[in-house]
Amino acid sequence: MEGGGNQDRVCAWIALRQAPGVGPLTCKRLVEHFGSPENVFCADESRLLQVEGMGAKSARAVLQGGNRQQAQQEIARCQKRGYEIIAADHARYPWRLARISDPPPYLYAFGRPLDPEPAIAVVGTRNPTRYGFSMARRLSADLADMGLTIVSGMARGIDTAAHQGALGAGGSTVAVLGSGLSVIYPPENRKLYFDISRQGTIVSERPVDDPPNSYNFPARNRIISGMCLGTVVVEAAKKSGSLITARLAAEQNREVFAVPGNINSYKSSGAHNLLKQGAKLVERAQDVIEEIAPLLLSVKNSEGANFRHPENQIQAPDLTAEQARVYHALDPYPAHIDELARELSMDAGALLSVLLNLELKGMVTQMPGKYYCIRGVET
Repeated sequence: MEGGGNQDRVCAWIALRQAPGVGPLTCKRLVEHFGSPENVFCADESRLLQVEGMGAKSARAVLQGGNRQQAQQEIARCQKRGYEIIAADHARYPWRLARISDPPPYLYAFGRPLDPEPAIAVVGTRNPTRYGFSMARRLSADLADMGLTIVSGMARGIDTAAHQGALGAGGSTVAVLGSGLSVIYPPENRKLYFDISRQGTIVSERPVDDPPNSYNFPARNRIISGMCLGTVVVEAAKKSGSLITARLAAEQNREVFAVPGNINSYKSSGAHNLLKQGAKLVERAQDVIEEIAPLLLSVKNSEGANFRHPENQIQAPDLTAEQARVYHALDPYPAHIDELARELSMDAGALLSVLLNLELKGMVTQMPGKYYCIRGVET
């Protein structure tokens, strides 16, 4: 079986995690203490009890070998349905996720081989306004077009918009379920589920036939934030589950972003509270990129990630140095020629000539009132 090493090793991971009283944090402590899940099962009771979080009942369950038969049945179900099990010691287990305090010991995965680096989470309410849905979709499309993987929870509303935006841009997206992989929830997202599986990856830590129980979702959120450089909240009420994801992101030392909305709408109150607490305000994809740029550079240098900065997206080898300088100063949102002249320390007449040349090359659009922006981006 492909995934977390050979079948016996994967079986050991599952049997350990499913032992009574052994949650993700205790499982991590046990493996760190003994070196591998197989070694955990070889330890005696006194040594097991030395590990923080282990009680006598849990130790006895481990001494009995956990439920190996149940683990083998779970592996067989995955093989039959084409699911992969990626254990924490596998090379393709998301390395950022591995660094949180309580990572899943393994992930069930369906779709393309899991590779979420670099990634941004986009989450929000299940009942968005038209503005919120449009913002989530557009923001996700722009970020995906720059080479970022969009991670969300495949829920109704903002999550759906985030996945659709990434897919529409031809980018990658990861859906983290609060159910097992065989249970598509919500059911109306069945088509989206298979669209994601062809262009991205569906993942879960829950057994493959697990239903979408409400208590699964807060735990699911730590995976969404844990895979990512940061989390963007688009619309969220004061008690939204998306705020749990944002809180977890902050606890995991990841960036937290929020999109401002209508001050009179309760659906934006949660996002506005995040802004008051220091979340970064996001109006466009570049706001996210500017904040995480140092992290992206480090990922690119160490991982070979395919991140594309906006200024590199249009190949223009025939630009003069001056034209390239002006183009790189422009933004997808309109800027007045006087503002550009001050920023570039250029004479307005000379700048106008350069802008005209860029406009003729199809790279720049002039808006009413001598405002200019990069061509091909809605404003």
